[in-house]
Order: sequence, then structure tokens, then C-alpha cells
Amino acid sequence: MNDPLDDLAAGIDPARMGQAKIAIDAFIAAYNQGEAELIDIRVAEETAVWQVNFGLRIPAPELPARLDELPKDKLLVIACPHTDRSNMARSYLVARGFNAKYLEGGLLGLVDRLKGVGAQDICLDR
Repeated sequence: MNDPLDDLAAGIDPARMGQAKIAIDAFIAAYNQGEAELIDIRVAEETAVWQVNFGLRIPAPELPARLDELPKDKLLVIACPHTDRSNMARSYLVARGFNAKYLEGGLLGLVDRLKGVGAQDICLDR
């Protein structure tokens, strides 16, 4: 049996790196169709200051203990303010067998995209 971390390392290929991320508008479309779930991996101190009021909040350090809360039938879109932590968390989840991408532009990009009238583009009653 292969070690998932060995498989992850073996899959590091510059030609495939674009497959690790999802653009904000593509995420919004997939989320609205019920095909994707946002996973906010910020720690409590960050979410206490500002929030995204949809998706799942699972701080990155808690991921190993909370894997059972993640839907296996959807694309998991991992997000932090930018992309550094979310790409690391995405790698972990992929190694554990999940279909996961990180949000290109991070939560700051998502919030900027959804500000003002852009907020009507996300379906919160799905």
C-alpha cells in the first residue's frame, strides 16, 4: 500500500499546479450548484475579527480531528486570507483522499468580489 504523503510528493508537477486552485467565479458557480463547499481554515482569532457567513469553519490545526465533518461528495474549496495556508491544507486533504482545491485570491479576494451588489451572486439558501 502506498503512503498518501509519498503519492502527494510524487504528484508535484509544475504542469499540474493549476489543477490545485480554483478561480473565485468558478468557485461561486460550483457553490451555487451545490457542487462545492467552502472550508474556511482560519484560526479563531481571525474569524472573531471578520467572518464569511457561509461554508464550514474548521481551523487548519483541527483538520485531522474533524475530517468526518467534510463532505466527500463535493469539491472542497479551502480558503484562508491569501493562499499559503489553504494550499498546505489542500495538500493534506488530497493526501487523505478528498477532492480539494484552494481558492485563488483567498478569502480577501472572495470578499472583494462579493462586496456591494456582488453579494447577490452567492446563493446562501441552497
